Amino acid sequence: MRAVIIGATGAVGKVLVRQLLCDDRYNFVEIFVRRSWDIQHPKLICHVVDFEKMDEWHHLIDGDIAFSCLGTTKKLAGSKKNQWRVDYDYVVQFAKYCKAKSVHTFVLVSSMGANYRSKVFYLYLKGRIEQAIAQLHFNRIIIIRPSSLIRPHSDRKGEEWGVKILTWLNRIGLFKAYKPVPVSRVAARIREAAAQHVAYNLVVIDNEEI
Repeated sequence: MRAVIIGATGAVGKVLVRQLLCDDRYNFVEIFVRRSWDIQHPKLICHVVDFEKMDEWHHLIDGDIAFSCLGTTKKLAGSKKNQWRVDYDYVVQFAKYCKAKSVHTFVLVSSMGANYRSKVFYLYLKGRIEQAIAQLHFNRIIIIRPSSLIRPHSDRKGEEWGVKILTWLNRIGLFKAYKPVPVSRVAARIREAAAQHVAYNLVVIDNEEI
């Protein structure tokens, strides 16, 4: 199989790429990134691209399974508008091009609580992305909704403290459904789900199933 990935330099994406390169079921791993990567591998095809000019490079998309691990925060993006541009516009446009190139499976890293009816901007955003991807009718769509991510060497202090608080609450039996998950487990879960041959055309993996 041939995998195509956006968000390959993010927390989940980095781990996923390494796992796919070590997985004999995947012959090629094609990534689209904004800056050059420090990994070289015979199976890795790296394209340095401008996501604002996707119409100039979408013809390079060539794969069986597409993974979207792309996402940012309002703090990093600078505003809700910019976050929407990255999380929604880039991902949905990429998915549309994947569909046009006959990619049969699309895998989306979303978020626990994603809901297009939510009053919380982040959860509303993730819900709208899920809704847009579902409407593209790939042969198979896999959506994973992790809780807070446990990232090695994280520089997101707010998220780091959130993980610590949730972990402590889990130990005393509270909010177990919100248990933080390591990025390696998220990557492994979607890698395995994508490789399985099942009849369902929409698979949603909640945090408790990761």
